[in-house]
Amino acid sequence: MHIPDHVKIVEVGPRDGLQNEAQVVSVQARVALIDALSVTGLSAIEAGSFVSPKWVPRMAGSAEVLAAITRAPGVCYSVLVPNMQGMVAAEASDIGEVAIFASASEAFSRKNINCSIAESLDRFAPVAERAAQRGLRLRGYVSCVLGCPYEGAVSIDAVARVAGALHRMGCAEVSLGDTIGVGTPLAARRMLERAARDVPMAALAVHFHDTYGQALANILACLQAGAAVVDAAVAGLGGCPYAKGATGNVATEDVVYMLEGMGVRTGVSLDALVAAGALISAELGRETVSRVAKARKQAVLS
Repeated sequence: MHIPDHVKIVEVGPRDGLQNEAQVVSVQARVALIDALSVTGLSAIEAGSFVSPKWVPRMAGSAEVLAAITRAPGVCYSVLVPNMQGMVAAEASDIGEVAIFASASEAFSRKNINCSIAESLDRFAPVAERAAQRGLRLRGYVSCVLGCPYEGAVSIDAVARVAGALHRMGCAEVSLGDTIGVGTPLAARRMLERAARDVPMAALAVHFHDTYGQALANILACLQAGAAVVDAAVAGLGGCPYAKGATGNVATEDVVYMLEGMGVRTGVSLDALVAAGALISAELGRETVSRVAKARKQAVLS
């Protein structure tokens, strides 16, 4: 059983997390969150989205956010783009990476972006080409890799096909997302190993939501299979608007605590991360979802 010595954590709270929170967070608060995350030692922060505000109102003002943040050396700030219009808008901001997204589920693809999987990939081809021309790193997301709110079970062969298509399109990294958080460890590992037959393991990331409390176990199972890139959201931000009961992403604080406790280097300061989580939780007016942050707070109070 081999576990990587170092794991790269991609912080998705400011985009994937906040876009699915019930409360709209101001540009100023989003800037403050990203600035707090930028000093934690994270090397990759998803800072916003150039999707139409009509469809994702919580990401309105992403250009203003990117213009106002204090950029830390060595940190890659990325944005999600749905099409060429979003790509052109993103180019006006100082970014190091753009991300595109597809689903392993036909039903989810049609519900989420109103087109088939094949149509979504066709739509992203010119975005990928432009990113290459501009020297921008490209990342791909695959949603519903372990289950769909409409179709139920999703074939791991379907996951591998979409992941492979994104990789061939130019995605340096393909993130495999359990969008509704229904996966369990062996299923997660089998899915990852199947995807790794079409995409090099080094180019794969895992992205787990914690709806059923399985996210950390799923991450560990995938680390044992060779994964070394993990998506997470500070304070467990997020959810899925299309899946009843789906909770947020696995909390970055909890992932860092687990990895560091296993002797796996992340380069991330847990203290600074907990502080960033407290900042955004106060802004949202609710308690953090991170078990580590809660435990630390209780230890201080007791």
